[in-house]
Amino acid sequence: MELNYTPASVPLLRTAGNARALTFILCFSGAVVGFLVWLLYFKPAQEYSSRYIAALPAVNATLNGISSVLLVSAFRAIRRRNVLLHMRLIFAALISSALFLVSYIVYHNFHGDTKFTGVGFIRPVYFSVLISHIALSAMAVPLILTSLYLALAGKFATHRKVSRFTFPIWLYVSLTGVLIFVMLKLFSPVAGAAAG
Repeated sequence: MELNYTPASVPLLRTAGNARALTFILCFSGAVVGFLVWLLYFKPAQEYSSRYIAALPAVNATLNGISSVLLVSAFRAIRRRNVLLHMRLIFAALISSALFLVSYIVYHNFHGDTKFTGVGFIRPVYFSVLISHIALSAMAVPLILTSLYLALAGKFATHRKVSRFTFPIWLYVSLTGVLIFVMLKLFSPVAGAAAG
């Protein structure tokens, strides 16, 4: 199903130039990533615990899993040229990822970092996954916002080019978010108990 869509239907996009939009996206993304670095590495955790806070890692993993399913479904929809379904699924994935981010911030504000206590071969595997997850998460924010802007602005050729990078990075970050949770539960029992 083709979508009859024109960028003129969105007033902000009628007047906004690429340079201004991309500058805003980069500044906003930098602020988000900077805030997360401060939250994770510099802000001391509050001494507050509850069963709701303890449940947030499982909620985060669930939201990441939902995002992964929605992204794969959106990819399949656009391959079948179902633009409207693709857009709906991408917006749903964006909402799921945004809810994840809010939940993640709340958890780390009150709980702080969860230590991985696993030993042996799994330790370098875990940290390899974690480091790649963190690095690609920082890249995902501006890529997702840029892809969204380009689609809403009707710049579909550029949107497709950027989305070739956005899709695998966003999907990898979502899937490894689930994997990190599972690894903490299975191989780091003390941390896993605290996390879930």
